[in-house]
Amino acid sequence: MSTDAVTLSVADGIARLTLNRPERMNTIDLGVARLLGDAALQLSRTPDVRVVVLSGAGKAFCGGGDLKSFADFGEDLAGHLREVTTHLHAAMTVLARLDAPIVAAVRGSAAGAGLGLVCAADLVIATASTKFAFAYSALGFTPDGGTSWNLPRLVGLRKAQELALTNKVIDATEAERIGIVTTVVGDDDLDASVEEVVTRLATAPTHALGVTKRLLRTTYDVSYEERLAVESAELSHSAGTPDGREGLAAFLEKRPPSFKGR
Repeated sequence: MSTDAVTLSVADGIARLTLNRPERMNTIDLGVARLLGDAALQLSRTPDVRVVVLSGAGKAFCGGGDLKSFADFGEDLAGHLREVTTHLHAAMTVLARLDAPIVAAVRGSAAGAGLGLVCAADLVIATASTKFAFAYSALGFTPDGGTSWNLPRLVGLRKAQELALTNKVIDATEAERIGIVTTVVGDDDLDASVEEVVTRLATAPTHALGVTKRLLRTTYDVSYEERLAVESAELSHSAGTPDGREGLAAFLEKRPPSFKGR
């Protein structure tokens, strides 16, 4: 899949999903939201995908919504935003359900829905110069892109309240400290650092990673006893998969495992 605004390529188990509007800070309009949905569905139908790299072309990851295009809708803006968020949120839901981990490669800035995409990723590698901002209330808007769900889970309620209510801009070091970013790297080291991570993930047991990331995402949504029951069921299932049998055999034979991903 390749379009002017969103590109998707898959090779050697690695999918690369890129927001490609550098002249507009990779902001999201209705067209981009629809294309993200199309790309997410394509990924869900591609069983050999073992890791997804999410990035933005040019100097910024994603500046959030395309405010210039939104302004064109005048009195019809409310209905238009409902349509944009419907497509964006559908895309994010499909991406979240993939077994393949989502690795966000972030440079420049991530604001609004861009911050939402960052928070929704499983691993986030950001350059030291990157800035992050919640941004919505500065416009009189409320959040989308899952930020009101993901951000408190990542940074805690008090810090999420500060970021959301004051629109405080934070740097990558602070974002790493509070839990938005996994790793901060030098501005010239992003690509190499991302490749190191995705190469390792591309040889991992994808189904097991998918179950694990969903268990972690829903940590606060069930009781302790319910989670223990789910863990028991998932562990017994994963041990019986080809990857589970291969992992155990490799351990006993003292050799590296050769996971097939399913």
